[in-house]
Amino acid sequence: MTAVEPVDAVRSVAARRAPDAARPPQERRPAPWPGLLAAAVGLGAALLAHHLVPAIGVLTWAVALGMVAGNTRLLPGAARPALGHVTRRLLRTGIVLLGFGVSFGAIVALGPGTIALVAGTLVATLVVTTWLGNRVRLGRARSLLIGTGFAICGASAIAAMEETAGADEEDVAVGIAMVTLFGTVAMVLLPLLQQPLGLSDVQFGVWAGASIQEVGQVVAAAGAGGAAVVAVAVVVKLTRVLLLAPVVAAVSVRRRMTAGGQPTTAKRPPLVPLFVLGFLACVAFRSTGLLPADALAVVSQVQVAALGAALFGMGASVKIASLFRRSGPVVVVATLSTLIVGGVSLVGVLLLGS
Repeated sequence: MTAVEPVDAVRSVAARRAPDAARPPQERRPAPWPGLLAAAVGLGAALLAHHLVPAIGVLTWAVALGMVAGNTRLLPGAARPALGHVTRRLLRTGIVLLGFGVSFGAIVALGPGTIALVAGTLVATLVVTTWLGNRVRLGRARSLLIGTGFAICGASAIAAMEETAGADEEDVAVGIAMVTLFGTVAMVLLPLLQQPLGLSDVQFGVWAGASIQEVGQVVAAAGAGGAAVVAVAVVVKLTRVLLLAPVVAAVSVRRRMTAGGQPTTAKRPPLVPLFVLGFLACVAFRSTGLLPADALAVVSQVQVAALGAALFGMGASVKIASLFRRSGPVVVVATLSTLIVGGVSLVGVLLLGS
């Protein structure tokens, strides 16, 4: 070893420990403000678009508008790296706050039969959809995201599973596009099938909550039956949302176990993501009944804002041209997943009613 090498090593360590101002420009962390401003503008546009077209949710609008901004000159170049930096924190914040929409008491009140129906439908949809996606070579991450979105709660579930699945922004955009398209079809089609199938209002509420992806779509589908049907459908739907935490944790544990044979330099996924624990803590706090309805309404708005801003940022990093590659297999998998979640839940509803 020459005399120069120790000096270089000391300088390398000092550079790693130096504050951002002392680092070369290309190594500095971008200031968050341009990204936060871009995310806020994107969120505002998504809220306005949802107001004009309520059938499409805020989160879906956020992804779509982000993709438009990211593939045109609407998004300033200076905002791109900053937007990517703040997106992940906003995403985790939104997922944690999602827990305030669920309470253990409302779920227990459904009864063991309905809870088993929801859990069974979720597992069957997730496992079969992921398997089908792998069979047609969509990729493990994209298959898992589509399965998670159809099985649990649409865009929110896809966003929550993204990091654990090792997915990228294009995988997220494809998954959200599929759950939006097929969830909208289910939202329109299921009410038309209630009478031919001979379902009571309660049975239809359970079916809608157990099979349609987004909460807004569930409300729209059950709305024709009145407030009582909507209440049943939403509680069943939120039961699926609660199961998001154990599903993400199970996938994370499985990835950690399969990563056990990798070299020690490989980054291993966390045993249980911290935001999953935060989500469960919010569910537990909501279940205490200490939060008034007005506070829960405010939290709900903050949660939508955080997720909407995050998904705008994720959409902005997607190249639209790449979404059309091998789109046929994606549509096939999404179609079969829709039939699975709708069919399995319908069978369960009919068995419970017999």
